[in-house]
Amino acid sequence: MEKRLDLSRFINRDNNILQLVLITVVIFAVMSWLEPTKFLRYYNFESISFIFPELGIVAIAMMLAMLTGGIDLSVIGIANLAGILAGVFFTKLFPGDPTAGAAGEIARVAAGVMLALGVGLIAGALNGLLITRAKITPILATLGTGQVFTGLCMVLTGGPAIVGFPAYWGLIGNGKLFGIAVPLLIFVAVAMVIAVMLTRTSFGLNLFLIGTNPRAAVFAGLKSDRMVLASYMLSGTLAALAGIMLSGRTNAAKSDYGTSYLLQAVLICVLGGTNPAGGKGTVLGISIAVIALMLLASGFQMMRFSNHLIDFIWGGFLLLVMVLNAFRNRA
Repeated sequence: MEKRLDLSRFINRDNNILQLVLITVVIFAVMSWLEPTKFLRYYNFESISFIFPELGIVAIAMMLAMLTGGIDLSVIGIANLAGILAGVFFTKLFPGDPTAGAAGEIARVAAGVMLALGVGLIAGALNGLLITRAKITPILATLGTGQVFTGLCMVLTGGPAIVGFPAYWGLIGNGKLFGIAVPLLIFVAVAMVIAVMLTRTSFGLNLFLIGTNPRAAVFAGLKSDRMVLASYMLSGTLAALAGIMLSGRTNAAKSDYGTSYLLQAVLICVLGGTNPAGGKGTVLGISIAVIALMLLASGFQMMRFSNHLIDFIWGGFLLLVMVLNAFRNRA
């Protein structure tokens, strides 16, 4: 009886989770029926386990900004800038030394990771300061900084991709640990940490309050500007982590990598139950939504849908989900 009550409370608390699970099951069943010989292959699911963590982390970064009633349109620019600066670090500033051995290479890669994450932290802080100090609307502030970051990428590379990352860097995006994709393990760790932060700490709960009712948050004595700044700094750091994983998987970094991730990240947030107006969102919803979207994308590619058609479908799907959510909220 208690288990039934707990399940009922869980569904009532966030009925979007049940809807997401059903959508995922339907997508899996339909794609398995349409392309059984290709879709159900082990190689297909293994490929997804290497690719979807990047998009999942970008979506979590986007969700953190949305929780406060904002949005971060610069996440892809931050991800590419972090990867490119790491590439410049490895090829120009700290080239490999054959005599350094494995320990030296690991230390070199660790320094590159810290550099890339630091870039994300600084970029997120810039977004947060523009929003909290200059009082620029989040969508305009992050749209502008996203263009600046992409421009910096073009200046640093001149257009072509930077290649020649260390072998240990490639393990971050292509490696396996105990037979499990390293990117998947990173995503699970990040998802668990962010979920605990949002549900078990005062910082996370205050983010929800700021997004739900900013005026009440001020009356409650919360330092809203400081918390919004911290949320964008965390968002930028996660975007940089996604850039590390992307450059590790492709062994390259370029200014236009992952451009389709921006629309998909917004779609995943909305589909996962995040309220664009702020105050609502779960890591579990994001995780299920990104799995559903990756299964759908994998099926589309197997049916040889063009990338332009897929982008059209993502845009239409986003509008449909937002309309359905609006009607459901009114009801």
